[in-house]
Amino acid sequence: MFIDRAKIYIKAGDGGDGCTSFYTEKYVPNGGPDGGDGGNGGNVVIETQESLSSLSEYRFGKHYHAEKGANGSGKNRHGKNGADLVLRVPRGTVVRDAESNNIIADMYNPDDRVVVLYGGLGGKGNARFKSSRRQAPGFSQRGEPTKERAIILELKTIADVGLVGFPNAGKSTLLSVLTRANPKIANYPFTTLYPNLGVCAVDDVSFTIADIPGLIEGASDGAGLGFRFLRHIDRTRLIVHVVDISSSDGRDPIEDYLTVNNELFKYNKDLRDVPQIIALNKIDSASKESIDRFRASVDGDIVEISGVTHAGLVNLVRIVTKKLKNLPPPRAIEFEPFSFSEADPNSYAITRASDGAFVISGEFIERLARIVVLDDRDSFMYFQRRLDNGGVTKALKKAGIKDGDIVRILDTEFTYES
Repeated sequence: MFIDRAKIYIKAGDGGDGCTSFYTEKYVPNGGPDGGDGGNGGNVVIETQESLSSLSEYRFGKHYHAEKGANGSGKNRHGKNGADLVLRVPRGTVVRDAESNNIIADMYNPDDRVVVLYGGLGGKGNARFKSSRRQAPGFSQRGEPTKERAIILELKTIADVGLVGFPNAGKSTLLSVLTRANPKIANYPFTTLYPNLGVCAVDDVSFTIADIPGLIEGASDGAGLGFRFLRHIDRTRLIVHVVDISSSDGRDPIEDYLTVNNELFKYNKDLRDVPQIIALNKIDSASKESIDRFRASVDGDIVEISGVTHAGLVNLVRIVTKKLKNLPPPRAIEFEPFSFSEADPNSYAITRASDGAFVISGEFIERLARIVVLDDRDSFMYFQRRLDNGGVTKALKKAGIKDGDIVRILDTEFTYES
């Protein structure tokens, strides 16, 4: 099944915990702390894989987590780093933050590889906290936790030429004749349910063609199938606008042409700058009066063709090839890369709870809590010094704290004493 848009949830690996351990060996007194560090968590990586043409792999799977770092152990043994999680997507996939819709990456090149989320850092073992004043630290650091994030994968087909037009205008037949693609072809609306790609090779020149599912009036607002697939026209360098000049479905070719263009430009005004070639298709079933009327009413490069009899196709390919040679090469989207912001490690906030307690929160506290073991004297003293050095104690006094007031940090309460 062709899937060109998917919302998934990703999470980098948590860091492994540091170890609290003391070296012990017969006849070796006072061995000292030897707890190793935890390993770093795995990153979440997205990379291009050219063999893929759809995001169907992400149709059912919604949550993807990288491996957690292993915990440290005694004898200064560090934990193993978690393995990266690699998500492979088709070339042309745009990665967005689901909350802001900002672009994280445009996987435009065949070898693109982007780290979207970085794994948490491993916690430090107690050997790291040894100092001249603290010879036997009885605490270590827990690994850095990571957050799950939602992203949107959106495939924008990369093609030199995009075929657009009303359903049954003959786009799929034209694609099958010009390339080796085998799209489904039938005489009923919306035969093409997803974009088809093919390569047209003439002498030493080749170019890719994308058949965009039929557009109808209101496509840019969600009518028919066009709204889902209009994004695939964004990257094309040249538009071949296929018009059924035979009026086989009882529609007016000129109105069809104007309606499709209106939907294209309504969806993306920049498409006005993309050159168009108008291919009047099914001339084998059209009257001369209908062709002359169209030419008199519409300006532009007009080519008369028949996908069935192959009339005019050589001329169409010649004009397309000439146009492409004079057009700039395709390029990735220009954007300001979005990255998931990391909180300031020194930030904290002091608020008052409804019961009057002083509540301290923020990244500074979250990180400090990974180290503190409240029932260990050395750890608690270290905790108090970090609060003093980080300006938290001073900020509490400025907020009006008095002896005997309650201080709440995460799930723990303290009685303040100056």
